[in-house]
Formats: sequence, structure tokens, C-alpha cells
Amino acid sequence: MDQKNTQVTDLFIIGGGINGCGIARDAAGRGLTVTLAEMHDLASATSSSSTKLFHGGLRYLEYFEFRLVREALIERETLLRAMPHISWPMRFVLPYHKDMRFDSETPTSRLLSFFMPWMRGRRPAWLIRLGLFLYDNLGGRKILPGTSSLNLASSPEGTPLQDKFQTAYEYSDCWVEDSRLVVLNARDAEARGANILVQTEVLSAKRIEGLWEVTIRDRESDETRVVWSKMLINAGGPWVGDIIQTKIHVNSREGVRLVRGSHIVTPRLFDHEKCYFFQGEDGRIIFAIPYERDYTLIGTTDLEHADPSEPPICTEAEQDYLCAFASKYFKKPVTRDQIVWTYSGVRPLYDDGASSATAATRDYTLKVDSTDGAPVLNVFGGKITTYRRLAEHALEKVANHFPDLHGPWTAGVALPGGDFPVDGVQDLVAGLEADYAFLDRAWAERLVRAYGTEARVILGDANSDKALGENFGASLTARELEWLMDKEYARKAEDVVWRRNKLGLKLSAEQIAHIDAWMDQRRS
Repeated sequence: MDQKNTQVTDLFIIGGGINGCGIARDAAGRGLTVTLAEMHDLASATSSSSTKLFHGGLRYLEYFEFRLVREALIERETLLRAMPHISWPMRFVLPYHKDMRFDSETPTSRLLSFFMPWMRGRRPAWLIRLGLFLYDNLGGRKILPGTSSLNLASSPEGTPLQDKFQTAYEYSDCWVEDSRLVVLNARDAEARGANILVQTEVLSAKRIEGLWEVTIRDRESDETRVVWSKMLINAGGPWVGDIIQTKIHVNSREGVRLVRGSHIVTPRLFDHEKCYFFQGEDGRIIFAIPYERDYTLIGTTDLEHADPSEPPICTEAEQDYLCAFASKYFKKPVTRDQIVWTYSGVRPLYDDGASSATAATRDYTLKVDSTDGAPVLNVFGGKITTYRRLAEHALEKVANHFPDLHGPWTAGVALPGGDFPVDGVQDLVAGLEADYAFLDRAWAERLVRAYGTEARVILGDANSDKALGENFGASLTARELEWLMDKEYARKAEDVVWRRNKLGLKLSAEQIAHIDAWMDQRRS
């Protein structure tokens, strides 16, 4: 190969989930040339199937994962400042009943059972308060309010719960629109010079003369071409192991443990905007979260998932489990016939040899292999809350191979549309309503929560809803759809109504098919 006459990118990233796009953004902002290839749509797997929380992971304290929890707690507020349109504070209500018993095998429960056998199967109130004290103070909290006690007998939060729950603890974490987080990282990476390729499959990669020769295929045109790169980053999520074995052919003793997390969505089960944190008799926890104005999101499960090529689904057994779990807390039982939508994703956890999927670490491991020349960085594990720190640590690994690399920069730097104060959402909504009289409150809020300050760019000089072109239903217009195609990499209706937004909950199958046809025609 004639390296002088061949364009070589610094980093080639495999995988368009949150880790891949987060690394691409960080690297491009440090002056590296970056190409990222995603074989489907951005966030089409794990990164669109989370419980959609920026959280420290309260239950991880029971596994003594203090480093991970501290890092995640610090990140909550760092991320909140950078994306106040797609992330916002949320209060979590943890009901407590003194006779609640759990079949838990955490290190904490084993210690309690050893030193205080009468506590076997219980999380005593003092232990929960201790955990919440650590949760409040490990991460240098500044924006989010701390823990408080709640009298469920006299508060709105107690109304939908069974009467036996009289007391609760209330603490803070954050909501995040996970798919939009990925897309906005990709957009910012591209604005800083990265080349983002969707619907692009990596067929093979091999080391030649100190570089990676990467063969890629455009899945829409079926055309193949070669990209040369100084370094490869394998951020394939559930497919990280498959990429190591079948695409890049390197030796690795590290592995991932695939764990399926499933969720159900029901019509709204309660009238406030707080989330419930429920403890189960099996030692697990689930959340019940206000979702898309009219719904409640319940999840998640933790089950082994053997094959990344097998699409994850929320099985009937998982639906029954989540309904039964929630019904132990709500006065009105949650039943299968209430479910309006389910989704499931595969979490690629680092395989630390834990005895169960629930106990497997949510921390991440980064391994560089440069034994045969051109280096490759394999990304194992991770959680959405720590994606930015994972990217920074990945760039620390990269630094040895790029001596002129600039330093960290992403902390607090706004993502597209997020250049406004954390408490500024309602001001933006009011401004849109004032300047675009045809918007109602729900429409204005949806636009601000998706696009932040860029909502005005999309609306432009429109003086009526008709000026935005065809309305496809649920306030999705041609003007917005053009933006999603031109700026946010959307190719199909599925990319729009289940990832860029969740309007699929409110659109019929016929309406979604019409959106698909419209997008196909516009691309042709």
C-alpha cells in the first residue's frame, strides 16, 4: 500500500451506540480524524432499550461498587448541565414496609446474615438510610435535592399504593432520552469533523503495514469500499465479542456477559411526576416511571441472553413477572391486558464471573491490543450514565498512540440544542407558544424536550401549522421529518417513531407505513 497517496483516518470506530458515538465526539473534539460505522441505525440496540435514567445505581452499593457509583453520581449533574432538553431531574419514591423480606445474595445481605442472623432476608430501615446517605454524599451533589422521608398515608405519592405502605424515602436521580443522547453525540462529533456512517456494515478488518484495512459495505447501495485507519475501536456492544472473533481476528481473554433487560408500558398508573423504586422478594428492583405524558414505564428484568444475533423480546414470562412485581405495590393490580408496548435490550456487561446476571458488574473495561502492529481498543461493558467518562478513559488509552492529542474537554459542553440553563425548559416552551401561536402546550413541550433551542430552527418562519407541511399524526410534520432525515441520520419510519421520538405509541400502523413511504420517496 502506498501510504503517501492513501487517506488514513486516525480512529475507525465500530458501533453507533452511546459508547461509540461518545468516543467519536470526544476524539473529534481533540483533533483526531474519526470515522464511525454503524451497521443499522444509531442507537438501534442496547442504547435505545435502557430504563432511560442517568443514575448512580443505588442498588450497586450493596455490591460495594463504590467507584462506579461515585463516578456515576458525579456524572449525573455534569450531563444534566450539557443536555437539559433531553435530561431532567426526577424524584424517586422508595416505599418501605418493616415486614418486607427478600431473597438476596448480595455481599451486603451475606454480611447482615452472618453478623445479625435475625435480619436474614431483610433490608432494615437503617441500612436503606445509610445507602441513601452515601448516595447523597459520594458524588458532590450540587443541583439535585437530597433524600427526604415521605408519609405515604397523607401524600399524593401514597394514593396509588397499597395501604400497608405508610412510609417511603425519596431521593434524586435523572431521566434521559437515551436514543436522542446517542444521536446528539453523533451530530456533535460530525460537527467537529467526524464521518458518521449509518447502515454501514464492517465486513472485515486486518492489519497491514502498521495500519488497519477496514472493508465496509453500504447496506442500502450494497457497495463495498476500504477505509484505512491508524487505530480501531471496537464499541460493538453486544457484538463486541463477535467482532473480535469474526471481523478483526485478535486474541482476547476478556469477554462480555449478555443480559436481557425488558420493559412494559401501560396507560398512566398514577397522577404525579415522580418515579417509584420497588424492591422485590427475589432481591431485585424495578422502576415505575411516568412516560411520554400518558403512560407508565415499568422495568427492568435481568436474564441471561445467549446469542447477540437473536433479537431480544420481552417474553410473556417477563411480562407476567413485571406485572406481578408491580402489583405487590399498587392497589389496582397491573395486568397483561393493560400493556400497550414492550421493549427489550441486551446489556453487554463485562464478564467478571459473577454468579448471576443481577450481580454482574455494570462497570466497564477497556483493553488495547497492539501485539501485531496497529492497535485496537475493545470496549467491554459500561452503563449509559458513565458513557462520557468511558470516552475520556478510552482517549487516555489512545493517547499513547497519538502524542499530539489534546486534553479532555467534554465536561459541561452542551450537546446540540442544550445551550440553555438546567431550569430553562419552561421558558423555552413559553417562548415557542408566544412566537408560534399555532402550537399548543403539548406540541411545544415535545419540541423543546427533543430539540431544545434548535426547535426554533426547525420551525423557522412558519406562521401556521400548514407551513410545516404534511402532518403525519401526533404533531409530526414534514418539516420535522426533513430535519430528522437531513440532520439526524434517520432512514426509516422506525428510526423516527421508536428512536428519535416515541410517537409510535400514538400513531397507527397505517400512519407509520405512510411515513415510511414518504421517507422512501424523498430519498429516491
